[in-house]
Amino acid sequence: MTNNKMNPKVDEFLSKAKKWKEEYEKLRGIVLDCELTEEFKWMHPCYTFEKKNIVLIHGFKEYCALLFHKGALLKDTHGILIQQTENVQAARQIRFTNVQEIVEMETILKAYIYEALEVEKAGLEVKMKEHKDFIIPEELQNKFNEMPAFKAAFESLTPGRQRAYIFYFSQPKQSKTRNSRVEKYMQKILDGKGLNDCTCGLSQKQPNCDGSHKNIQ
Repeated sequence: MTNNKMNPKVDEFLSKAKKWKEEYEKLRGIVLDCELTEEFKWMHPCYTFEKKNIVLIHGFKEYCALLFHKGALLKDTHGILIQQTENVQAARQIRFTNVQEIVEMETILKAYIYEALEVEKAGLEVKMKEHKDFIIPEELQNKFNEMPAFKAAFESLTPGRQRAYIFYFSQPKQSKTRNSRVEKYMQKILDGKGLNDCTCGLSQKQPNCDGSHKNIQ
C-alpha cells in the first residue's frame, strides 16, 4: 500500500474514530490494494474509479461495513451482501463485527471489489423500480381504504413526490410513528403538495421550500 494513495481527510477520520478503528484501517488497506482512488464523501472514506463511487467504509453501533454502491449487480457468490432496508435499491453491505472477520475474508473482499470495478467499467446501471413497485406502508394503505379522496390525491402526485412520501412514511420502525407521519402530511397531500414543496408561497425556489415560512411574523 503506497502512501500517495492515502487521502489526508481519511487519515483524520481514522485518527478520530472511537469505534471500529482497527476494522476501518484493515478495510482501508484491502480497498487501496485494489487500485481505487481514496476520497472522503458523506463524512466517510469512499473509494472511486474515474470519479465513480465503488465502495464506502462506514460504521454503526452493532457493526461496521463495506458498502458497494452497485452491490445489487454483483453475483454475490458467497451470499454475504446485505440490503440495508427494502427501500435500498442499488447499494449492498458486507458487515463485520471484529477485525478477525475482515482478515479471514480478505481474498473474498478483494474479489468482490474487483467485480464491482468491472461492473463500473462496463457502464452497468441498477434498474430502479417504478414507484408503483414500492411497498406502501400499512398505515398509508389504511388511510387510503378509509378515505378514497385521499388515495386519489396521492395517486395524482408525480411519481417522484409519491416515492418521497413512501420513503419518508416507511422509515420509522414503530407503527405509531409511521402513522403520525401519515397524519401530519395528509393535508399537504390533499393539497397536491410534495413532501418538500412550499406551502407558504414565499419560497424563492418554487415549488420547493427554502424555509421562507420562518420569516413570517
